[in-house]
Amino acid sequence: MIGSNAFGYINMLNKAADASVIRQELLSNNLANNDTPNYKRKDLNFESYLKKELKGDEDLDKRVAKANLSKLDGSIYTDRANLSYRYDGNNVDVDVEEGYVAENQIRYYTLLQTMTEEFQRLRMVLSR
Repeated sequence: MIGSNAFGYINMLNKAADASVIRQELLSNNLANNDTPNYKRKDLNFESYLKKELKGDEDLDKRVAKANLSKLDGSIYTDRANLSYRYDGNNVDVDVEEGYVAENQIRYYTLLQTMTEEFQRLRMVLSR
């Protein structure tokens, strides 16, 4: 984490990328346990923490500057709400998990691209 307000967006994007990596591990673990009886899928709740930290009426720059990044670690939860339609009690649906994996990968690469663009903007400003 870079300790300056100029890097607020980059720090925020970095936290989101870290959460995306954790989520990828959880989703991969869900797929690996597809045949494990009574296994319940796990996922990461990050978006609600991000929304809570960015809540407010001020412009986004101020909300990002005020955000407490230490509260943006997310939380891992076990999904017991999804109905298990299988006789073995497992609630992993391979098609749904693969959709989540694809969504998460797109999110991760978008975050990396956005961080790269932020660094390019900073480099451009510093080179003038």
